Amino acid sequence: MKLFKKTKMEVNKYQKALNDLIRVVGRERVLSAIEDRICYSYDGTKQKALPDIVVRPNDTTDISNTLKIANKYEVPIYARGAGTGLTGGAVPLMGGIVLDLKSMNRIIEICPEDFIATVEPGVVTKHFQDEVSKFDLFYPPDPSSAAFSTIGGNVAECAGGITGLKYGVTRDYVLALEIVLPDGSVINTGRKTLRSVTGYDLTRLFIGSEGTLGVFTKITVKLIPKPEKIDTMAAYFSDRDDAIDAADLIIDNNILPRTLEFMDQMTLSAVRGYGEASIDEDVKALLLIDIDGTEESISHELPVVERACKEMKAFKTKVAETSKEREAIWAVRRSISPALYNIAPHKINEDICVPRSKIKEILQKVDRINEHQTIYIANFGHIGDGNIHVNIMYNDDPGQAELAESIVNKIMKEVVASGGTISGEHGIGNKKSQFMELEIPPKELAIMKRFKSFFDPKGIMNPGKMFVS
Repeated sequence: MKLFKKTKMEVNKYQKALNDLIRVVGRERVLSAIEDRICYSYDGTKQKALPDIVVRPNDTTDISNTLKIANKYEVPIYARGAGTGLTGGAVPLMGGIVLDLKSMNRIIEICPEDFIATVEPGVVTKHFQDEVSKFDLFYPPDPSSAAFSTIGGNVAECAGGITGLKYGVTRDYVLALEIVLPDGSVINTGRKTLRSVTGYDLTRLFIGSEGTLGVFTKITVKLIPKPEKIDTMAAYFSDRDDAIDAADLIIDNNILPRTLEFMDQMTLSAVRGYGEASIDEDVKALLLIDIDGTEESISHELPVVERACKEMKAFKTKVAETSKEREAIWAVRRSISPALYNIAPHKINEDICVPRSKIKEILQKVDRINEHQTIYIANFGHIGDGNIHVNIMYNDDPGQAELAESIVNKIMKEVVASGGTISGEHGIGNKKSQFMELEIPPKELAIMKRFKSFFDPKGIMNPGKMFVS
């Protein structure tokens, strides 16, 4: 765990900040014991860095007061939701204050007649989806961590998920934000209307800003009518390229599935036998497909999807006939992340995204990069929109970690050269910051840094993230 040695002057500064926080926010909401701080020292990347103080705000006023104090003493501050991020976004790399937003978990309003809802940042994504479903409404952004990730974190990272092909990602549903800026002032961006083109779009500037510009305290999102029905199909292939071609053919038939997920041979090797997953040895690639809509639309689209898969040499297709069968099919997809540790004890999970026409090419390049090496690479993900999770798996042998990192570096260069992006949904954090300059030209990067300096002149908001310097 990363610890921070402080000078006497810095110790004094942090003590003053702690005293002020206890006085203004309340002793019960300010933690400084080491056993409490350890719980806030890591995220999904398994990096560890110990914060000096943890604040658990109850409302916007608490957050505003905390940021005023952090700004006064120039203490780093790290907003944290559920800590599920995969690029280090919530890790307090430089100590300072962790702002735990889980207690701000109220659904403020659901307005079915306006197709909107307003929530606090600590609302769990799946809980919110279930609540709006009671009104026959649907909030589509659906990251694989939806059962425990929070809306605030989703907005901070512009989370995607399995429904992105048909319905888009988080930014496509955020209408308005209440934001506390680094100096403690509060601003409101956007409107609670389904359309607004007044002035610069500050809302979109903050979406995906990863806690580097401010802290979200209220989030207004757009909802859509809930689809009448969902049907699920699995298609099994003996060749990876056939599965990729099938995904292309489905979309070429003017069908946008609710989900179109891909798993390669290495991924299937990990999943096979994990939990209740049952995958035959002759399956080398798998597509998991959801079609949603009305009974009539599904009865037209599902046979088209099935024919496309068979035309591209799927040797077996399975349409779920019951909710139990549907659950069994999707259990395979949900088991991937833990099952990959059957291959090796260490994992680097990249979320590259390339134009759909480049998917086959980029996976072939990944194969060549790893040829004759002792690293294992498992590829899976949202093939319909070109967002592939490339998982580099390695063991504890000397040099393996360095080899894995060198492979990541080569893959990132190939992705950008192919017209793709280094992150489709996980964000940058500190794990990908070294690759930003591969994708973002110098002038555009300088503009981004000027935005950062304008909103956060003292550099206290999530320092060490996104930009190398």
